[in-house]
Amino acid sequence: MSEINDPAIVGHQTPRIDGEDKLTGRATYTTDWQVTGMLHGYPVPATIAHGTLEALELDEARAMPGVVDILHHRHFPELQRSPNSMKHGDQVSEVRLPFEDERIYYHGQYIALVVAETFDQARAAALCVRARYRREHDVRPGLLSGDAEGETVDDYSRGDPDIAFASAPVIHDATYTIAPESHVPLEPHVTLAEWHGSEPRLIVHESTQGIFYERNALARIFDLPAERVEVISHYIGSGFGNKLFMWPHAVATAAAARLLGRPVKTVLPRQQDMMSTGQRPASRQRIRLAADPDGRLMAIHHDSTSETSLVDRHVDACGGATPSAYACDNVATRQRLLAVNHGTPCPMRAPGEVSGIFALESAIDELALELDMDPLALRLRNYADHDPQRDLPWSSKQLDVCLKGAAERFGWAARDPRIGAMRKGDEIIGYGMASATWFAGRQPCEARVEIRADGSLLAACGTQDIGTGTYTIVAQAVAELTGVPVASIDVRLGETSLPAGPLSGGSMTTATALPAVAAATRDALDALQEIAVGPGGHFAGHDRASLEVKEGALVAKGQRAGFAEILARHRLGSVSGKGSAAPGGERRQYSFRSFGAHFVEVRWDPGISRLRVARVVSSIDVGRAVNPLAARNQVEGAIAMGIGMGLLERLEYDPRDARLINANLADYRVPVHADMPDVDVELLDYPDFRFNEFGARGIGEIGLTGIAPAIANAVHHATGKRVRDLPITIETLLDSPLIMT
Repeated sequence: MSEINDPAIVGHQTPRIDGEDKLTGRATYTTDWQVTGMLHGYPVPATIAHGTLEALELDEARAMPGVVDILHHRHFPELQRSPNSMKHGDQVSEVRLPFEDERIYYHGQYIALVVAETFDQARAAALCVRARYRREHDVRPGLLSGDAEGETVDDYSRGDPDIAFASAPVIHDATYTIAPESHVPLEPHVTLAEWHGSEPRLIVHESTQGIFYERNALARIFDLPAERVEVISHYIGSGFGNKLFMWPHAVATAAAARLLGRPVKTVLPRQQDMMSTGQRPASRQRIRLAADPDGRLMAIHHDSTSETSLVDRHVDACGGATPSAYACDNVATRQRLLAVNHGTPCPMRAPGEVSGIFALESAIDELALELDMDPLALRLRNYADHDPQRDLPWSSKQLDVCLKGAAERFGWAARDPRIGAMRKGDEIIGYGMASATWFAGRQPCEARVEIRADGSLLAACGTQDIGTGTYTIVAQAVAELTGVPVASIDVRLGETSLPAGPLSGGSMTTATALPAVAAATRDALDALQEIAVGPGGHFAGHDRASLEVKEGALVAKGQRAGFAEILARHRLGSVSGKGSAAPGGERRQYSFRSFGAHFVEVRWDPGISRLRVARVVSSIDVGRAVNPLAARNQVEGAIAMGIGMGLLERLEYDPRDARLINANLADYRVPVHADMPDVDVELLDYPDFRFNEFGARGIGEIGLTGIAPAIANAVHHATGKRVRDLPITIETLLDSPLIMT
């Protein structure tokens, strides 16, 4: 694999090429799309969490102005069973089709779709739909409301943890819980569906992180060849995982458009977006650690239970990072799943691992206190210099550099370990830290690059930019290989008519798409060089190996010809190249992960019961950051989400009937500008060429893992209160030993 060792553009801060379009409003999000004759859909959600829909009273709603139709269980086209396979590229978020039966499994489940001429008319009529239910009282209100353990779905072990625990001189044993969280993307879910032709062709504009997955699923549900379904998603106002796969509202919208013969657009209101399109599920985790008096870990046992819904099976693998986190010979993890009357959970930024790392890194801190060791020293003492889970070397690991570098920038050495000993004015200062990690993955990908007669280039790939800067890094990769300025490169993404691209999730897009784009660029350059050395070419008679590519031109022995000149001489509008890339045998040789360290300062004012995060210092090892400007922004955004997870965010379900009671931005608290601390993010530059030629691993998730435990550890240092349940609320600190100090 060739390597881009001394890049001129890749690895350098580059303003987003789509930034001006977003600032001026030219960027077209799915909500912005308008087509002739378009109708509007508005779902009607169930108002109970468990029971049967006995009847719908629709006369009043049907009589409302502008109402065209109301779809429901007894008035809905028969569809094929929903597919659900990652392997076949048709995974969906909820397998149950809309209005499939009259059973109610969760509050917010769709029971009807009102279709009207305008959005306001559809909403008004939806509010007039009356439902009659037969309630069932054996409600499963949620993991945090009871002691149920659920079924075991995964086990891992190495060594013999039980024997190690039996002989260990120091044991820590505690349980940690995390409340369910909402993704709260700025842009809610939107679907616009329209059908064309006698041999029907379905075109869907969707706010999605996976256009090909949605295309394949829709094709199977509506019994169409995949080539007769097109999904388009040019701009997405974030998703954080709940837009990875299709939800039932998209199916209902497409069905309504076919039934009525007109395009239909459904924009979910915020309340339904929070009720019916997934959440990070609640989890309860028991961590047991065994160590010798010098702090060497002898055993780790991580037992987790997370929620799923009654209509789908989603596993939030909390123990995913634990087997490889520390050098320890005896490790066991167990994952359980508990079905409850909540909407189906789904991946949320750093799924599974961010929850598991909260429990593990909190427990490591508690163990350090029991051993009277510095928490940083304990982590370094148990540093895993190879992957203990797979018994393979790391492709690249600079976690020790992250830990030591961030500690120095933070001023960790000045930390007074005594509880509540550090003060400034009325505030008590707490220091906390945690390690961070996330797996590094790649997917298959295809791309196409055109060199055009006007000197510009086109790069096309059927992935999508979810707001993280994919347009820009694709342009950077092409510019790096051609010398053409980034501003002269047209990037097309977000259409299933383009070469097949990856899902935008799991921090895999950069490492997946760029090698394919590079292969397509080289293929296009090969085609141009072939023309240039052929009959009548600028370099006729030259050996192609003698040609160099510099600043949008071919150069050899002092002779230079720009791309446009070469094409103009041969009266060609363009030449194109295709490329593909996929994971290979490298995973049998190395383990691939990203790493980081977060150091957090909290301030606790016991007089007014105010807790705030004052400062965060992070060091992140993701190989090479292709665009450090956007990459640093990703980490800063993840830190904001980590503050939300640690201190604010919790979906509240009524324990009596499992109804969601804070599905709105008035009652569901997220961090705002006033909550943001001073943030210092360092991106290490250790390119991981064993992973890909750009040396880049993903960065979207790694910034979030480790923030919540670092906050919890800092809170303990400030208040003396060990909080093992997220979010940490003021109420949990009111009986702190230092509350009246």
